[in-house]
Amino acid sequence: MKTVQEKINEMKSRKALYLSGTSDEKNKAQHNQGKMLARERLHLLYDGGWYDELFTFAEHTSTSFGLAGKKLPGDGVVTGLGAINGRLVHVASQDFTVMGGSVGEMHAWKICELMDMALKNGTPFISINDSGGARIQEGVLSLRGYGKIFYYNTLLSGVVPQISIIAGPCAGGAAYSPALMDFVIMVQGTGQMFIAGPSVIKQATGEDISAEELGGAMTQATISGNVHFIARDDSDAIEICQKLLTYLPSNNTQDPPMTGDSEILIIEDETLNHVIPDDPRDPYNMWEVLTRIFDPDSFLDRKSVV
Repeated sequence: MKTVQEKINEMKSRKALYLSGTSDEKNKAQHNQGKMLARERLHLLYDGGWYDELFTFAEHTSTSFGLAGKKLPGDGVVTGLGAINGRLVHVASQDFTVMGGSVGEMHAWKICELMDMALKNGTPFISINDSGGARIQEGVLSLRGYGKIFYYNTLLSGVVPQISIIAGPCAGGAAYSPALMDFVIMVQGTGQMFIAGPSVIKQATGEDISAEELGGAMTQATISGNVHFIARDDSDAIEICQKLLTYLPSNNTQDPPMTGDSEILIIEDETLNHVIPDDPRDPYNMWEVLTRIFDPDSFLDRKSVV
């Protein structure tokens, strides 16, 4: 029988193995693409880099198609609970270095358990997407996992804020969940979101199109309208997310955070008389109107973050 100290040492050893993630080669490849590792993103997102990682030792149970005995640290997703701007937030960060961040049964289970905790505790939920899509080795179990994630997206809708950061590929079934969330932030150059990739489009329609043209940040923000904020890189996306949370309540029973004093200052702004042209057919810059209507420095857009 193992002693208590032996059990503690074994647990520490297992945790160190899981926290180390995959090989240095895969970690380097992730960095070479301009992307952070899953835990690096969480470390930057949470206050002081501190968070409590949940379901660390969850493992897949699949035995088919070469998965028998294969170790997948965290099953490709890191789930955590910590504070952002002093408020508790649940975050799921997909790990592309572990089997491409593909979604299997346990991968989806971890995310759904985290979303259930966010729902019960009334805390915002953030998903950092960096995944190749469904884990085809797990077949229908992977697809059922996606279905559960979508179901929880609908449960959380209107109850707690849901924010998605697209920091890598987000293809196939993975694209549905961000579309069901409240806000989507996409990293330019590395973030991509589409139901079917360029090769599938080529086979189906004969059209040649790049991944960036099909589902890149500018396409999703300016044509489809699925993306609300475009980030330069991972750290920029996280900064936008942190800023966005300051505008939102933790749940539907709370009021949005308040800033400044309660005094309401009413002034006449003559500039508005000249911003909007006399001829209704003439265009004008709506940004100049909004910045004069809202409280100073309170309009959240690309300019207010950088």
